[in-house]
Amino acid sequence: MASGFFAILDDIAALMDDVALATKLATRKTAGILGDDLAVNAEKATGFLADRELPILWSITKGSLINKLIIVPIALLLNAFLPVAITYILLLGGCYLAYEGGEKIIEYFLKTDKHKQPDIADSKQDSSAEDHEKAKVKSAIMTDFILSVEIVFIALGTVAEQDSMIQIMTVSAVALLATAGVYGIVALIVRMDDAGRKLIQRSNDKGILSKLGHVLVGALPVVIRILGVVGTLALLLVAGGIFVHNIHFLHNVFPTLPDTVIEFIAGLVVGLVIAGFVTLIKGFLHSFKKPQI
Repeated sequence: MASGFFAILDDIAALMDDVALATKLATRKTAGILGDDLAVNAEKATGFLADRELPILWSITKGSLINKLIIVPIALLLNAFLPVAITYILLLGGCYLAYEGGEKIIEYFLKTDKHKQPDIADSKQDSSAEDHEKAKVKSAIMTDFILSVEIVFIALGTVAEQDSMIQIMTVSAVALLATAGVYGIVALIVRMDDAGRKLIQRSNDKGILSKLGHVLVGALPVVIRILGVVGTLALLLVAGGIFVHNIHFLHNVFPTLPDTVIEFIAGLVVGLVIAGFVTLIKGFLHSFKKPQI
């Protein structure tokens, strides 16, 4: 009886060792896209009022967890019964990421006239701010969904030859680590200035802690601007990586160029084409709208 109990413990220990090793390998393979995920989501989680940053980030984090709960079982089922569908899902996700990156570039070069609009009432401003928050949270969760698909499928690919239990536990562990790690770091970034102000207050604006506080406060706007650029590049690189890895002829288009450059070009071209087409459609539809009185 006792020997059977210890045999079960040995099996569990061996399983956990296999899962830990597989999780380490899968995390290493997804490290690049996790970095892209961090840059994209950090950029999307900034730009709000200070007292709204953490609630909004928590909303995005909950959305990310729900994304993982949806993606992980679907990925495992597709891998078991319809593996060919994974490629098409990745390509559709890549198109969405490329569109987001291309849209940001188009918006940068084609400035809209929204800053020239007349002032509106405070109630409308509050409503507009609330709508902006909801739209940005929705966009962040959608982008997280696509990036999570890539992370989960890459992790699944590292354990495709393993037993089902190892696949389930490894992919689940990577998904949880991705959410906790990415959004934990994002939370630190968006609260950087608050931490700096507390250091300044506690040190009475004197000494090394005060200087560090001023550095943190002054660095946040710079970090946000950098994240805006890095996030856009990350969207295009992740999208381009999906295209290059799943559309084989793209490997031979520019054989002398590094893979990163090819991925960026692929993501940029697809993103600009889709975003440009969507922009034209929006402009065409807007031209038929009757002016409001």
